[in-house]
Amino acid sequence: MEHTQWLIQKAHQGDKAAREQLVEENLGLVFTIVKRFAGRGTEMEDLFQIGSIGLLKAIDHFDLSFDVKFSTYAVPMITGEIKRFLRDDGMLKVSRSLKETAHKAAAARESLEKKLGREPTMTELSGEIGISREEIVLAMEAAADVESLHKPVYQGDGTAIFLEDRIEEKDSMDDRVLDRMVLREVLEKLEPEERLVITMRYFKDKTQAQVAQILGRTQVQISRMEKRILKKMRDAIQ
Repeated sequence: MEHTQWLIQKAHQGDKAAREQLVEENLGLVFTIVKRFAGRGTEMEDLFQIGSIGLLKAIDHFDLSFDVKFSTYAVPMITGEIKRFLRDDGMLKVSRSLKETAHKAAAARESLEKKLGREPTMTELSGEIGISREEIVLAMEAAADVESLHKPVYQGDGTAIFLEDRIEEKDSMDDRVLDRMVLREVLEKLEPEERLVITMRYFKDKTQAQVAQILGRTQVQISRMEKRILKKMRDAIQ
């Protein structure tokens, strides 16, 4: 049994010294993650304490039967703890007008689906509510982004990592390595088309409308497909 797993096993058996050693050996991981959240109005020391709580949860709840490294499991636990703390301040908001347009479009889509017996096109939605296709796409895109970014793609003992954590920032090389660690196993579980959708949406900065055009589908279909894929990603690693 490798060193970290041995310490985790001892910690689970009540060995406080092993638990403390695990914390000490992984504080660098906490610090690396905390650096990503610098300049967001919260003291780094406070974020470090919050991240340390995530590390302790990872230690206490890591299942030795998991076919993953402890660090792979700990990264989303630490990040999720910090993001949950920051999210209480409501960092990401969508304007009221965009929300209203998105609600109108959603209601019109359901109405047209019943009437037509199929998913309506963007042109049909536009004609139904009297709003341009561009405005509808913008509103639906904004609303879908906020919803999906706040939904977890990793869940562990109530501590989640959200897709907003995966948005590219001015990260160090260590941060990018951590990102790859978190996502690699999840993405490999997807079907080729599903992986393509997530790659285009979250790594190539394409809108749902652009993805729909590439794949020969409607924006509404891509929106629904994206939500289904996100759920599949969550379920795959729970």
